[in-house]
Amino acid sequence: MKKTSLFITILVIAFSASRAQQMLTPDSAIRLALKNNYDILTARATADIDRANNKAGNAGMLPSVGITATDDFSLSNQADQHFSDGSSSSNTNTQANSYAAGISLKWTLFDGGKMFVTKRKLNEIESLGEIQFRDKVLQTLYDVYAGYYNVVKQKEQLNAVKEVIRFNEERVSLLQASFNAGLAPKNDLLQAKIDLNVYQESAISQETVILAAKRQLNQLLGRDPEVFFDVIDSIKIDFRPDPDELAKKLFSSNTAFLTSQKQVAVAGLGIKELKRLYLPSLDFSAGYGFTHGDYTIGSVRLNEYYGPVLGATLFIPLYQSGNISRQVSVARLQFESAQFNLENTRLQVNTQFRLALTDFDNQMRLLKIERENLVLARENLGISMHRLELGQTTALEVRQAQESFQQSLTRLTNFEYSAKVAEIKVKQLMAAL
Repeated sequence: MKKTSLFITILVIAFSASRAQQMLTPDSAIRLALKNNYDILTARATADIDRANNKAGNAGMLPSVGITATDDFSLSNQADQHFSDGSSSSNTNTQANSYAAGISLKWTLFDGGKMFVTKRKLNEIESLGEIQFRDKVLQTLYDVYAGYYNVVKQKEQLNAVKEVIRFNEERVSLLQASFNAGLAPKNDLLQAKIDLNVYQESAISQETVILAAKRQLNQLLGRDPEVFFDVIDSIKIDFRPDPDELAKKLFSSNTAFLTSQKQVAVAGLGIKELKRLYLPSLDFSAGYGFTHGDYTIGSVRLNEYYGPVLGATLFIPLYQSGNISRQVSVARLQFESAQFNLENTRLQVNTQFRLALTDFDNQMRLLKIERENLVLARENLGISMHRLELGQTTALEVRQAQESFQQSLTRLTNFEYSAKVAEIKVKQLMAAL
């Protein structure tokens, strides 16, 4: 029994150690998201569809070739025939069998240049698909980074609560000794124990928050929400943006703006494509066929021929109930709408960019102040604890110092996280994640 217990203990320790070693860094989280995230996989499939459609044949530039074969058999109970020389015949149970086979080719040689415009349009649609894919990747990476650093923030806040708990434990210990010596009232000791219990409750609640944040991050990484992992201990910010330099590159790199820009190009080619329908088209056809027919009545009992067939079809559109004009008018409206959307996107992107830069700058200023506050709050708490040990202060003063210290830690992690999210937003807008 002792050996079994020892073995189980060793297994538990080994398992706990293996779990603790599963460190997830920001870079490894991004690699997992690029590989497993379902939004990215769906966007990749959509872009691949656009690439598959971008073929010369889909634009109508290539011929179509096919093989045909037919076999017709007829049986008549009664067949009456009257000929031009005045004679006639009547037959029963007559039969006729004819079959044919051949290979044919059809090729549009000229359609007003529509096929070339269509191919250019397919090129633009493929490019649009790739830009939209990059946009989805950038949005997903933003979500992953924000989710990852949210876990780090919650972990830092848990560490802050644990640090305050250690001060509270020391406070309870000092007040217990003072109470036992008759130097402190019991209500101070009881309040210190209550405060300690409250912070321990906060630690438990914070662990729940961390678990929820990790599950949400696992979802973004395309894996089971119960996969265990740990994250880094702090949020580091070394981003120093140059607003003027970034502004110069914004519209040449931002995927939302490039998407709208490409949609304008596609809509413009749509107008040109439809206008080509006003022009004539010329189709060329060629083939080689074989036909055989057997007849039990008539002057021709066997009919058979084979050989090449060539042809051409010229179509000149004269009137189509105004359908082409309607389609062109709709295409012009779509083009105009795409232009409006482009200008709106330009305004939105620029606004988001300026807001993100301002937010980052403000959060960094707040962060600098709060770091100074934390140094002061920590020193103040240390002094209060020492004064409590010497019996030179009240329990209320120590409690206020602890609350001030804990609030400063919370504000600091919030400012760090907000600054990091603002940094990530700027990089997403610049397509630099």
